[in-house]
Amino acid sequence: MSLPTLTGVGRLTADPELRFTQLQKAVASVPLAFNSRRLNKQTNEWEDGDVFYIRGTAWERLAENVAETLAKGMEVMVTGEIRTESWEKDGVKHERPALLIRSIAPNLAFAIAQVSKDAASQQSGQNGGQRTARPQQAQAQRRSGPAPQDDPWAVDKANGYSDEPPF
Repeated sequence: MSLPTLTGVGRLTADPELRFTQLQKAVASVPLAFNSRRLNKQTNEWEDGDVFYIRGTAWERLAENVAETLAKGMEVMVTGEIRTESWEKDGVKHERPALLIRSIAPNLAFAIAQVSKDAASQQSGQNGGQRTARPQQAQAQRRSGPAPQDDPWAVDKANGYSDEPPF
């Protein structure tokens, strides 16, 4: 049986915390809050409803990208599988819901983001998926070369790209 999937819009309640396992796998802890905030049409004010707090976990390249991109207070769209974390402390068993994050991104309804492909994605076939450069470095490397001639978006020869659609 598969685990339930959560897809929703939430807010980071703290900065993501990036750690590395003993095998050097990156893992990011992402505390999230989902609430049912609504506009009261009678008072024309926002009212907070129930809040669901959950700790999300992202692994490997996604974890590194999350830690580099997201920060406390950002509204994000997230998809992942809901699991139960269990542990024992002082002889008492504890459980809480957890989210294994598969996809997460800033919500562009109230923010602007500049997206760039990370270096590991571009070079995954050359070095086995190991990270070799940060996304900003990869972005600078891509812009320095000429745009492909068959790229319909690359109409600005000086910069190699255009903000105008090709239609």
